[in-house]
Amino acid sequence: MLPGNQQKSGARGKSVLKWAGAVFVVLLVVAVLGGVKYTQIKSAMAAHMGFSMPPESVTTFVVSEQKWPGGLSAVGSLKPVDGLLMRADLAGNVESIGFESGVRVKKGQLLVQQDVSEEQAQLRAAEARQRLAELNLQRLQGLLSKRVSSQSDYDQTASEFLSARAKCEEIKAVIEKKTIRAPFDGVAGIRVVNAGEYLQPGNPIVPLQSMSPIFVNFSIPQQNLADISVGSVVRVTSSGANGRVFEGKITAVDSVVDEATRNFLVQGTLENPDGLLRPGMFVGVEVVLPVEKALLAIPATSVSYAPYGDSVFVVQEMKDPKSGKSYRGVAQHFVKLGEARGDLVEVLSGIGAGDEVVTSGVFKLRPNAAVEVNNEVRPPESLAPQPKDQ
Repeated sequence: MLPGNQQKSGARGKSVLKWAGAVFVVLLVVAVLGGVKYTQIKSAMAAHMGFSMPPESVTTFVVSEQKWPGGLSAVGSLKPVDGLLMRADLAGNVESIGFESGVRVKKGQLLVQQDVSEEQAQLRAAEARQRLAELNLQRLQGLLSKRVSSQSDYDQTASEFLSARAKCEEIKAVIEKKTIRAPFDGVAGIRVVNAGEYLQPGNPIVPLQSMSPIFVNFSIPQQNLADISVGSVVRVTSSGANGRVFEGKITAVDSVVDEATRNFLVQGTLENPDGLLRPGMFVGVEVVLPVEKALLAIPATSVSYAPYGDSVFVVQEMKDPKSGKSYRGVAQHFVKLGEARGDLVEVLSGIGAGDEVVTSGVFKLRPNAAVEVNNEVRPPESLAPQPKDQ
């Protein structure tokens, strides 16, 4: 039998061999798995290097020189040809109201009748005095012709008659002022009085505005003074009128230029038979000039607006730096924009005639991206669009 120390040493050696074998097996497995994973990653990287994004489908527009009708754009405000806030001239109770809020009224139509019972009584007494004075005057006229009465008596009686007649006219004027009528054809606003209410002089009753024709007032910079003349055509659009275009003519140009803004005020007149335009509305104004303007324009949908600058994507032939293959891609060009009309916007710089710009799908593009042009359905490109109500 082996001594006890030798038995313990042999057992320890066998244990070490077992652990070493286990560690070797684990390392071998890790090495095999690592090799497999490395092969997979290398294959994926190779596949990724050879992958290219499919081309984006877009529509395009070829830039060319256009001629736009000459014009000046401005913003304006609508004013009534006749408009006022009806107020009470004299104090008195409201006896009756002859209109409804928001309705059309005719010139001379009764709006508000104040209580005139006291004035009517005074008028009857004054008319009686006038008749008596008239009879006395006729009687003295006969006596004077017969030289029975003196001229001074006749003059005194004539003065009394004229005074009585003037008193009647004064009372009639008071009654007329308390009978408040529309001074012109127009549309009544919302009334602010009620029957039985006591009105003081100057108290508001109802706003009254004429609707057709209607004025549009707008300002133009002083450098365009020579382009503006009475009779020039002016077009007005408003979001409150469903995009409808109203055409009129310039009827007045102010005689002075504002020292603060260096602009001058222009007034146009246009028909408004349907009453779609209302006084006080904010409108867009275009003054049509007889000359045409040559420029480059693109659809507004092709512009990518950003705080750091507006840009468009131009389609052109490109070459893949890796494969060397040619493809149709896009390059981003920053542009400076000018006037906008309808669906189009003027381009002052950044692109030239003959460039093919992307008009739809701009948001999904990046520089050098491949594209496929499909112009079967394109965004509208009209100077005067007529959208349909849906």
